[in-house]
Amino acid sequence: MIYRNKVALVMLYILGVFLILPQNAYAMHIMEGFLPLNWAGFWLSLVVPFWFMGIRSIQRTVKSAPNLKMLLGLAGAFAFVLSALKIPSVTGSCSHPTGVGLGAILFGPSAMSVLGGIVLLFQAILLAHGGLSTLGANTFSMAVVGPFAAYAIYKAAKKLGAPLQLAVFLAAALGDLLTYATTALQLALAFPAQYGGILVSLTKFMGVFAVTQIPLAISEGLLTVIVFNLLTAYNKHELQELSILSQEVR
Repeated sequence: MIYRNKVALVMLYILGVFLILPQNAYAMHIMEGFLPLNWAGFWLSLVVPFWFMGIRSIQRTVKSAPNLKMLLGLAGAFAFVLSALKIPSVTGSCSHPTGVGLGAILFGPSAMSVLGGIVLLFQAILLAHGGLSTLGANTFSMAVVGPFAAYAIYKAAKKLGAPLQLAVFLAAALGDLLTYATTALQLALAFPAQYGGILVSLTKFMGVFAVTQIPLAISEGLLTVIVFNLLTAYNKHELQELSILSQEVR
């Protein structure tokens, strides 16, 4: 009961942040029907193996430590809330935090490929954010590249002796930026410029995203550190069980 109260407190904090931030009704991620079907199918085929690995990772975690289910749900809720905050762009997508860095640090990137995919599926069906045809592309950028990049950056920072909070910040912020670099590449591949091809198109998409995504990435990094500090204060035992506070490689 005490553990559930701790997790509930953190979830209420995240919900409070979500409620006080202004919301606008814009499409987000890569919207439904925006990608040609061949590219939509291509990205979906790349995502499926990560989903299988993620399911197995989650099953191992739940089997070995059933008490971590609530924390796993918190990681998914954090990603859902943050990725539902959006600033419109003019590229057929929009800028928003991703929230996948926290879960990648706690449970590894494979688990977040599944949680992120579920988040994107719910947003496509319930909120009309993103789309079903573009689910593979959105999942690959936000729930595959983002978590794996965040996890690698976190581990590298810790190996180099960075303080824990700095490692968390860099993982969340840079994972966010690399997610949008991937989205820009996806759009550039699908819509190469008439003159200059993919490289020119990529430069344009990256330039448009950078205006809003760089400050958003910094904000996401700071918010992730705040939530991580709350978990450290109220869920220290669980973080030790996940070998986070002991700094052991999991």
